[in-house]
Amino acid sequence: MSFKTSGLHHVTAIGGDPQRNADFYLRTLGLRLVKTTVNFDDPGTYHLYYGDESGKPGSLLTFFPWREAPGGRVGTGQATTTAFSVPEHSIGWWKQHLEAAGVSTSRVVNRDDEDALLFRDPDGLRLALVAHPQGDPRDPWDTPAVPGEHAVRGLHSVTLSVRREDATAGMLTEGLGLSFAAEDGNRFRFTAGDGGPGATVDVLVTPDAPKGLVAGGTVHHVAWRAPDEHTQAAWREELLGRGVEVTSIMDRQYFRSIYFREPGGTLLEIATDQPGFSIDEPLLELGRALKLPPWLEPDRDQIEAALPALDLPSENNPERRERT
Repeated sequence: MSFKTSGLHHVTAIGGDPQRNADFYLRTLGLRLVKTTVNFDDPGTYHLYYGDESGKPGSLLTFFPWREAPGGRVGTGQATTTAFSVPEHSIGWWKQHLEAAGVSTSRVVNRDDEDALLFRDPDGLRLALVAHPQGDPRDPWDTPAVPGEHAVRGLHSVTLSVRREDATAGMLTEGLGLSFAAEDGNRFRFTAGDGGPGATVDVLVTPDAPKGLVAGGTVHHVAWRAPDEHTQAAWREELLGRGVEVTSIMDRQYFRSIYFREPGGTLLEIATDQPGFSIDEPLLELGRALKLPPWLEPDRDQIEAALPALDLPSENNPERRERT
Protein backbone atom coordinates (compact mmCIF):
# COMPACT_ATOMS: atom_id res chain seq x y z
CA MET A 1 0.00 0.00 0.00
CA SER A 2 1.48 3.35 -1.04
CA PHE A 3 -0.55 5.45 1.39
CA LYS A 4 -1.05 5.12 5.13
CA THR A 5 -3.44 7.07 7.28
CA SER A 6 -2.11 8.58 10.50
CA GLY A 7 -5.36 7.84 12.35
CA LEU A 8 -9.00 8.72 12.77
CA HIS A 9 -10.25 12.05 11.43
CA HIS A 10 -13.85 12.00 12.65
CA VAL A 11 -16.91 9.84 13.23
CA THR A 12 -20.32 10.97 11.97
CA ALA A 13 -23.56 9.69 13.53
CA ILE A 14 -27.30 10.30 13.24
CA GLY A 15 -29.01 11.93 16.19
CA GLY A 16 -32.45 13.08 17.19
CA ASP A 17 -33.42 16.46 18.65
CA PRO A 18 -30.52 18.89 18.01
CA GLN A 19 -30.92 20.78 21.30
CA ARG A 20 -30.83 17.56 23.29
CA ASN A 21 -27.81 16.47 21.27
CA ALA A 22 -25.95 19.72 21.97
CA ASP A 23 -26.81 19.70 25.66
CA PHE A 24 -25.43 16.18 26.08
CA TYR A 25 -22.18 16.60 24.17
CA LEU A 26 -21.42 20.10 25.46
CA ARG A 27 -22.55 19.84 29.06
CA THR A 28 -22.34 16.13 29.91
CA LEU A 29 -19.31 15.09 27.85
CA GLY A 30 -17.65 18.50 27.94
CA LEU A 31 -16.80 18.74 24.24
CA ARG A 32 -16.80 21.95 22.23
CA LEU A 33 -19.14 22.64 19.34
CA VAL A 34 -16.58 23.79 16.78
CA LYS A 35 -18.92 24.20 13.83
CA THR A 36 -22.64 24.75 13.40
CA THR A 37 -23.51 24.16 9.79
CA VAL A 38 -25.92 22.04 7.74
CA ASN A 39 -25.85 18.73 5.96
CA PHE A 40 -24.65 19.89 2.56
CA ASP A 41 -26.75 17.17 0.89
CA ASP A 42 -29.85 18.00 3.01
CA PRO A 43 -29.61 21.67 4.06
CA GLY A 44 -32.79 21.47 6.13
CA THR A 45 -30.80 19.53 8.73
CA TYR A 46 -27.97 20.68 10.97
CA HIS A 47 -24.49 19.21 10.83
CA LEU A 48 -22.94 19.69 14.28
CA TYR A 49 -19.21 19.12 14.87
CA TYR A 50 -17.94 18.44 18.41
CA GLY A 51 -14.28 18.23 19.32
CA ASP A 52 -11.43 19.93 21.14
CA GLU A 53 -10.80 23.68 21.23
CA SER A 54 -10.03 24.01 17.52
CA GLY A 55 -11.60 20.81 16.18
CA LYS A 56 -8.35 19.06 15.35
CA PRO A 57 -8.60 15.89 13.24
CA GLY A 58 -8.92 12.94 15.58
CA SER A 59 -11.00 14.84 18.15
CA LEU A 60 -14.25 15.03 16.19
CA LEU A 61 -17.64 13.40 16.57
CA THR A 62 -20.23 14.95 14.25
CA PHE A 63 -23.99 14.59 13.94
CA PHE A 64 -26.84 14.90 11.51
CA PRO A 65 -29.62 15.49 14.09
CA TRP A 66 -33.14 14.89 12.81
CA ARG A 67 -35.94 15.45 15.34
CA GLU A 68 -38.07 12.72 13.79
CA ALA A 69 -35.26 10.29 12.96
CA PRO A 70 -36.45 6.68 13.28
CA GLY A 71 -34.33 4.48 15.50
CA GLY A 72 -31.58 2.46 13.87
CA ARG A 73 -30.50 -1.09 14.57
CA VAL A 74 -27.05 -1.96 15.84
CA GLY A 75 -25.56 -4.90 13.96
CA THR A 76 -23.07 -6.01 11.39
CA GLY A 77 -21.93 -3.77 8.58
CA GLN A 78 -21.54 -0.66 10.72
CA ALA A 79 -19.42 1.00 13.37
CA THR A 80 -21.06 -0.07 16.61
CA THR A 81 -19.04 1.71 19.33
CA THR A 82 -17.24 5.07 19.30
CA ALA A 83 -14.67 5.47 22.07
CA PHE A 84 -13.10 8.64 23.48
CA SER A 85 -9.74 8.87 25.23
CA VAL A 86 -9.61 10.14 28.84
CA PRO A 87 -6.78 10.32 31.41
CA GLU A 88 -5.74 7.07 33.03
CA HIS A 89 -7.06 7.84 36.52
CA SER A 90 -10.32 9.54 35.44
CA ILE A 91 -12.60 6.57 34.79
CA GLY A 92 -13.98 6.61 38.34
CA TRP A 93 -14.67 10.35 38.10
CA TRP A 94 -16.47 9.83 34.79
CA LYS A 95 -18.61 7.02 36.15
CA GLN A 96 -19.82 9.26 38.97
CA HIS A 97 -20.25 12.25 36.65
CA LEU A 98 -22.30 10.35 34.08
CA GLU A 99 -24.51 8.63 36.63
CA ALA A 100 -25.13 11.99 38.36
CA ALA A 101 -26.35 13.23 34.96
CA GLY A 102 -28.76 10.30 34.69
CA VAL A 103 -26.67 8.29 32.24
CA SER A 104 -26.52 4.53 32.84
CA THR A 105 -23.02 3.11 32.61
CA SER A 106 -21.41 -0.31 32.52
CA ARG A 107 -18.98 -1.56 35.10
CA VAL A 108 -15.41 -0.61 34.30
CA VAL A 109 -13.89 -3.28 32.07
CA ASN A 110 -10.22 -3.85 31.30
CA ARG A 111 -8.98 -4.98 27.90
CA ASP A 112 -5.41 -4.77 26.60
CA ASP A 113 -4.40 -2.88 29.78
CA GLU A 114 -7.00 -0.18 29.03
CA ASP A 115 -9.90 0.65 31.35
CA ALA A 116 -13.17 1.29 29.53
CA LEU A 117 -16.57 2.60 30.59
CA LEU A 118 -19.51 1.94 28.25
CA PHE A 119 -22.69 4.02 27.98
CA ARG A 120 -25.14 5.48 25.44
CA ASP A 121 -26.10 9.00 24.45
CA PRO A 122 -29.76 10.15 24.61
CA ASP A 123 -30.48 8.64 21.17
CA GLY A 124 -28.92 5.28 22.02
CA LEU A 125 -25.56 5.77 20.29
CA ARG A 126 -23.02 3.39 21.81
CA LEU A 127 -20.10 5.26 23.35
CA ALA A 128 -17.11 4.43 25.52
CA LEU A 129 -14.50 6.27 27.53
CA VAL A 130 -11.10 4.58 27.48
CA ALA A 131 -8.07 5.29 29.66
CA HIS A 132 -4.84 4.33 27.92
CA PRO A 133 -1.98 3.39 30.29
CA GLN A 134 0.59 5.36 28.30
CA GLY A 135 -1.53 8.49 28.52
CA ASP A 136 -2.69 10.85 25.78
CA PRO A 137 -0.71 14.06 25.16
CA ARG A 138 -3.53 15.87 23.35
CA ASP A 139 -4.83 19.03 25.04
CA PRO A 140 -8.35 18.86 26.52
CA TRP A 141 -11.22 21.32 26.25
CA ASP A 142 -11.65 22.59 29.79
CA THR A 143 -15.15 23.51 31.07
CA PRO A 144 -16.71 24.11 34.50
CA ALA A 145 -18.68 20.86 34.18
CA VAL A 146 -15.73 18.75 32.98
CA PRO A 147 -12.38 20.12 34.21
CA GLY A 148 -9.28 19.61 32.12
CA GLU A 149 -7.75 17.05 34.45
CA HIS A 150 -10.55 14.62 33.54
CA ALA A 151 -11.64 15.91 30.13
CA VAL A 152 -11.83 13.99 26.87
CA ARG A 153 -8.60 14.17 24.85
CA GLY A 154 -10.11 13.10 21.53
CA LEU A 155 -11.24 9.96 19.80
CA HIS A 156 -9.69 6.73 21.05
CA SER A 157 -11.04 4.13 18.62
CA VAL A 158 -14.01 2.74 16.77
CA THR A 159 -15.38 -0.79 16.66
CA LEU A 160 -16.58 -2.24 13.36
CA SER A 161 -18.97 -5.20 13.59
CA VAL A 162 -18.73 -7.73 10.75
CA ARG A 163 -19.73 -11.31 10.01
CA ARG A 164 -16.26 -12.21 8.70
CA GLU A 165 -13.01 -10.41 9.35
CA ASP A 166 -10.81 -11.41 6.41
CA ALA A 167 -12.04 -9.01 3.72
CA THR A 168 -12.44 -6.13 6.19
CA ALA A 169 -8.93 -6.76 7.49
CA GLY A 170 -7.66 -6.64 3.92
CA MET A 171 -9.26 -3.25 3.34
CA LEU A 172 -7.87 -1.83 6.59
CA THR A 173 -4.33 -3.01 5.87
CA GLU A 174 -4.15 -2.74 2.08
CA GLY A 175 -6.55 0.19 1.59
CA LEU A 176 -5.77 2.36 4.61
CA GLY A 177 -2.29 1.18 5.53
CA LEU A 178 -3.17 0.01 9.04
CA SER A 179 -1.26 -2.76 10.80
CA PHE A 180 -2.64 -5.79 12.61
CA ALA A 181 -1.92 -5.31 16.32
CA ALA A 182 -3.71 -7.90 18.45
CA GLU A 183 -6.37 -10.61 18.63
CA ASP A 184 -8.64 -11.25 21.61
CA GLY A 185 -11.21 -13.96 20.89
CA ASN A 186 -13.50 -12.57 18.19
CA ARG A 187 -11.98 -9.06 18.39
CA PHE A 188 -9.14 -8.01 16.07
CA ARG A 189 -7.27 -4.74 16.60
CA PHE A 190 -5.64 -2.67 13.86
CA THR A 191 -3.63 0.50 14.32
CA ALA A 192 -2.25 3.38 12.31
CA GLY A 193 1.35 4.37 12.83
CA ASP A 194 2.46 3.60 16.37
CA GLY A 195 -1.12 3.01 17.48
CA GLY A 196 -2.61 4.36 20.67
CA PRO A 197 -5.52 6.77 21.18
CA GLY A 198 -6.96 8.13 17.95
CA ALA A 199 -5.23 5.56 15.76
CA THR A 200 -7.10 2.34 16.56
CA VAL A 201 -9.94 0.31 15.10
CA ASP A 202 -11.32 -2.93 16.50
CA VAL A 203 -13.03 -5.43 14.23
CA LEU A 204 -15.63 -7.45 16.13
CA VAL A 205 -16.72 -10.66 14.40
CA THR A 206 -20.36 -11.55 15.15
CA PRO A 207 -21.52 -13.96 12.42
CA ASP A 208 -24.95 -14.52 13.94
CA ALA A 209 -25.79 -10.87 14.63
CA PRO A 210 -28.46 -9.12 12.53
CA LYS A 211 -27.45 -6.70 9.83
CA GLY A 212 -27.30 -3.17 11.19
CA LEU A 213 -29.65 -0.41 10.05
CA VAL A 214 -28.12 3.07 9.88
CA ALA A 215 -30.64 5.53 11.35
CA GLY A 216 -31.11 7.36 14.65
CA GLY A 217 -28.61 6.41 17.32
CA THR A 218 -26.11 4.77 14.96
CA VAL A 219 -22.91 5.75 13.17
CA HIS A 220 -23.23 6.91 9.58
CA HIS A 221 -19.55 6.72 8.63
CA VAL A 222 -15.98 6.67 9.94
CA ALA A 223 -13.39 9.06 8.50
CA TRP A 224 -9.62 8.54 8.34
CA ARG A 225 -6.94 11.18 7.92
CA ALA A 226 -5.08 12.25 4.79
CA PRO A 227 -2.51 15.06 5.15
CA ASP A 228 -3.49 17.06 2.07
CA GLU A 229 -5.53 17.13 -1.13
CA HIS A 230 -2.67 15.92 -3.35
CA THR A 231 -2.22 12.79 -1.24
CA GLN A 232 -5.96 12.22 -1.14
CA ALA A 233 -6.30 12.44 -4.94
CA ALA A 234 -3.46 9.97 -5.49
CA TRP A 235 -4.89 7.69 -2.80
CA ARG A 236 -8.25 7.73 -4.57
CA GLU A 237 -6.61 6.65 -7.82
CA GLU A 238 -4.87 3.79 -6.07
CA LEU A 239 -8.13 2.61 -4.49
CA LEU A 240 -9.86 2.75 -7.86
CA GLY A 241 -7.00 0.73 -9.32
CA ARG A 242 -7.67 -1.93 -6.68
CA GLY A 243 -11.30 -2.16 -7.82
CA VAL A 244 -12.78 -0.17 -4.93
CA GLU A 245 -15.84 1.95 -5.76
CA VAL A 246 -14.87 5.43 -4.56
CA THR A 247 -16.80 8.69 -4.83
CA SER A 248 -15.43 11.78 -6.47
CA ILE A 249 -13.63 14.24 -4.21
CA MET A 250 -16.24 16.27 -2.34
CA ASP A 251 -15.78 19.75 -0.89
CA ARG A 252 -16.90 19.71 2.75
CA GLN A 253 -15.65 23.29 3.27
CA TYR A 254 -13.45 22.37 6.26
CA PHE A 255 -11.86 19.35 4.56
CA ARG A 256 -12.11 17.38 1.32
CA SER A 257 -13.62 13.90 1.33
CA ILE A 258 -13.85 10.65 -0.57
CA TYR A 259 -16.14 7.79 0.48
CA PHE A 260 -16.20 4.03 -0.05
CA ARG A 261 -17.44 0.91 1.76
CA GLU A 262 -15.23 -1.68 3.32
CA PRO A 263 -16.30 -5.26 2.40
CA GLY A 264 -18.11 -5.77 5.71
CA GLY A 265 -20.46 -2.91 4.87
CA THR A 266 -19.28 0.10 6.92
CA LEU A 267 -19.06 3.40 5.05
CA LEU A 268 -15.54 4.84 5.29
CA GLU A 269 -14.18 8.26 4.39
CA ILE A 270 -10.72 9.65 3.79
CA ALA A 271 -10.71 13.32 4.83
CA THR A 272 -7.96 15.92 4.54
CA ASP A 273 -6.50 17.56 7.64
CA GLN A 274 -6.86 21.00 6.07
CA PRO A 275 -8.16 23.66 5.78
CA GLY A 276 -9.80 23.30 9.22
CA PHE A 277 -12.60 25.05 11.07
CA SER A 278 -11.17 28.56 11.47
CA ILE A 279 -11.42 29.43 7.76
CA ASP A 280 -14.79 31.15 8.20
CA GLU A 281 -14.84 32.27 11.87
CA PRO A 282 -12.26 33.06 14.56
CA LEU A 283 -11.09 30.39 16.98
CA LEU A 284 -12.79 32.10 19.93
CA GLU A 285 -16.15 32.08 18.13
CA LEU A 286 -16.19 28.57 16.68
CA GLY A 287 -19.65 27.03 16.55
CA ARG A 288 -21.47 30.19 17.64
CA ALA A 289 -23.09 31.15 14.32
CA LEU A 290 -24.65 29.12 11.53
CA LYS A 291 -22.03 28.83 8.80
CA LEU A 292 -22.97 27.93 5.24
CA PRO A 293 -20.76 27.09 2.24
CA PRO A 294 -20.76 29.68 -0.57
CA TRP A 295 -23.10 27.65 -2.75
CA LEU A 296 -25.80 27.59 -0.04
CA GLU A 297 -25.38 31.19 1.15
CA PRO A 298 -27.99 32.56 -1.31
CA ASP A 299 -30.59 30.34 0.40
CA ARG A 300 -29.67 31.36 3.96
CA ASP A 301 -33.08 32.85 4.83
CA GLN A 302 -34.97 29.71 3.81
CA ILE A 303 -32.43 27.42 5.49
CA GLU A 304 -32.50 29.33 8.77
CA ALA A 305 -36.29 29.34 8.76
CA ALA A 306 -36.39 25.55 8.37
CA LEU A 307 -33.92 24.81 11.18
CA PRO A 308 -35.00 24.55 14.83
CA ALA A 309 -33.55 27.07 17.29
CA LEU A 310 -30.34 25.97 18.99
CA ASP A 311 -29.35 27.48 22.36
CA LEU A 312 -25.65 26.99 23.12
CA PRO A 313 -24.28 27.14 26.67
CA SER A 314 -21.82 29.93 27.43
CA GLU A 315 -18.97 27.49 28.07
CA ASN A 316 -18.77 26.80 24.32
CA ASN A 317 -16.94 30.11 23.86
CA PRO A 318 -13.70 30.75 25.78
CA GLU A 319 -14.25 34.42 26.58
CA ARG A 320 -17.71 33.73 28.02
CA ARG A 321 -16.91 30.75 30.21
CA GLU A 322 -17.31 31.38 33.91
CA ARG A 323 -15.28 29.22 36.26
CA THR A 324 -16.98 28.32 39.49
